[in-house]
Amino acid sequence: MSMLKEIDSNPDAMQKYLQDDRFQLALQVGLGMSVTTPDEFMKQEDEKKEEKEEEGGRKVNGNGNVKQEDEAKITEDTTAKDEAMTEEEWEEVNRQKEAQKEKEAGNEAYKKREFDQAIGHYDRAMALYDKDVSFLTNRAAVYFEMQDYAKCIADCDQAVEKGREMRTDFKLIARALARKGNALVKLGQLEEAITVYNRSLTEHRAADTLKKLQETEKTLKDQREQEYIDMGKCEEEKEKGNLAFKQQKYPEAVKHYTEALKRGPAKVNPEAYKLFSNRAACYTKLGAWQDGIKDADECIALNPDFSKGYSRKGHLQYFMKEYNKAMETYEKGLSKDPGNAELKEGLGRCVQAINRMNRGMEEGVSEDEMRLRQEKAMADPEIQGILTDPVMRNVLRDMQEDPQAAQRHLRHPEVAKKLEKLIAAGIVQVQ
Repeated sequence: MSMLKEIDSNPDAMQKYLQDDRFQLALQVGLGMSVTTPDEFMKQEDEKKEEKEEEGGRKVNGNGNVKQEDEAKITEDTTAKDEAMTEEEWEEVNRQKEAQKEKEAGNEAYKKREFDQAIGHYDRAMALYDKDVSFLTNRAAVYFEMQDYAKCIADCDQAVEKGREMRTDFKLIARALARKGNALVKLGQLEEAITVYNRSLTEHRAADTLKKLQETEKTLKDQREQEYIDMGKCEEEKEKGNLAFKQQKYPEAVKHYTEALKRGPAKVNPEAYKLFSNRAACYTKLGAWQDGIKDADECIALNPDFSKGYSRKGHLQYFMKEYNKAMETYEKGLSKDPGNAELKEGLGRCVQAINRMNRGMEEGVSEDEMRLRQEKAMADPEIQGILTDPVMRNVLRDMQEDPQAAQRHLRHPEVAKKLEKLIAAGIVQVQ
């Protein structure tokens, strides 16, 4: 009745009662199409109640306890199952239980670092029951701690082989392979360890194993680089590179300088910065400007007082038509070597290029190209920062409206420097 009253006041409530058997019966009667009498309905409800009282095939009383007749039935079933086991099966069950006890004792001994006792327990566990590969992997862990890596590897191999035969959980096989990889690392067999780690990860992608793999790969890479170092061959490759450069064989020169850097990297070669400088010169000739910039930056980082690094980088920036950046590079170089003619010449060349660009006289430069250069400059974060600077916005406005006020602004060195960059980028035109 409470359902019907609620539906009368709120018809949408009918949806939540459609699955209720009592409501369905009332609906059938109300529509004159009842197919279930009230007596039949009550009988069905009693049957459902009896079904709910059964838990896992057992009838329970009001207190939730198993009824006496079911207790007897459970006892009969268990007894029948036990009687169905053969004597050999009983022996195997008992051996398995004893083996598990030995394993637990071995685990406790391992935690206490009583390794000989742990091995004894695992040996007895395997003698009792040989169908559990965890006995092998646990014993392998003990051998690993004892630094007996050969026996550790042998146990891991046996665990994997036996695990395949018995279709053991793939995680256990992965653990055995990872443990073998760890032992191989300790033995210095890094390439084989990497192979084994990868096999482990195909079984189960464990985070610890992945980390071990990455560490081993890095160690192997560093080891190979260290073994490859030979300062005598480094010097030979450098001379070959110099000769190829003189003969205008620039790709060949790049190859020799690269090999020289492998034979004598910066961490062991105090003059590696010269090799980066030479290779940057090759990239300049080849038009590989971005690669050249990277080498010039590396040269400067290794030796900030080496003026050649600045001239190499400035030339590359000039060819990329980044005149303002090239000027800045030349100026940094001149701060290290004030009398350097090459840096002065580069700086003058940039000033001339900027003047030509701003007067629209640069040879071969169309209006479209000038517009593209300006768009490129506007995308430069440094230029964007200058244009959004409130002080510089006032300066640019004064340059148009009040030239005398603009001159006062330009007495400030930082403002003058920023304006120079805008001019060099083609954003501001000087009449």
